[in-house]
Amino acid sequence: MKRTAPPADDTQRRLAVLIDADNASPAVIEGLLDEVAKYGVASVKRIYGDFTNNRANGWKAALLKHSIQPVQQFAYTSGKNATDSALIIDAMDLLYTKQFDGFCLVSSDSDFTRLAQRLRESGITVYGFGEQKTPDPFVQACDKFVYTEVLRAAPEPAVAPAKKAARKEAKDTTPASPDTASTAAAKPGAAKPEAGKPSGRKGALDAATVQLILRAIDEANDDEEWAHLGAVGSYLTKIRPNFDSRLYGCKKLSDLLRAHPQHFTVENRPSSSGSGQQPFVRAAG
Repeated sequence: MKRTAPPADDTQRRLAVLIDADNASPAVIEGLLDEVAKYGVASVKRIYGDFTNNRANGWKAALLKHSIQPVQQFAYTSGKNATDSALIIDAMDLLYTKQFDGFCLVSSDSDFTRLAQRLRESGITVYGFGEQKTPDPFVQACDKFVYTEVLRAAPEPAVAPAKKAARKEAKDTTPASPDTASTAAAKPGAAKPEAGKPSGRKGALDAATVQLILRAIDEANDDEEWAHLGAVGSYLTKIRPNFDSRLYGCKKLSDLLRAHPQHFTVENRPSSSGSGQQPFVRAAG
């Protein structure tokens, strides 16, 4: 009897991971591949760059450990980037095989904006990975964009020597001079985060992001104004591909919303199947 293959689920989606070595750091590779595993199986892992250059030395150990295929690109002409062209050509070759459900483009370079658009035009899901300096056009061209800063391993907290700590404490308790106070007062907007950008403080949300989440809740809610948290998260990703609760110091979206009871109410409600509970959210008040 002919055996029928089991239906594919999200964990079996075939992904091509293409890394721009000129615009990505080997320090994030562990977290990056863990993140990719959430979306599917990395069937192809390739990295593009000039590995005869000392700048690429940090990648050499990572290539063997994680079985990433290096694609050597010599810098034939100063000021020209052959790496981008090689990555784009390979991406299109892989696209035409029709064997992949998604592409993971690892770079902070806006030159890949059109590639991301072209892949999506063919019905392929595009996951982007880059630093927070990544230009917005590339971010918006992806279905989902993850800032690599959240993928780095947390550094061990440094313990300051006793003398250094004592000097710092003495400095902190020294009254500020009038000139210093006036200089600080002259910069009232220095610590103000950009609208729609994470402030870096745990759980902190700017007004623009609060309004975005409220809009997502409004789009996904039912007659009782409750919205399934999964639907809210899906809407947020469509509107802002780089939205990530980890940028606000919270591991999950539910944790971030629970940290702001003045704006959101989160509760677990019985699932429609009657097995287990599912998180729902609505605007507070």
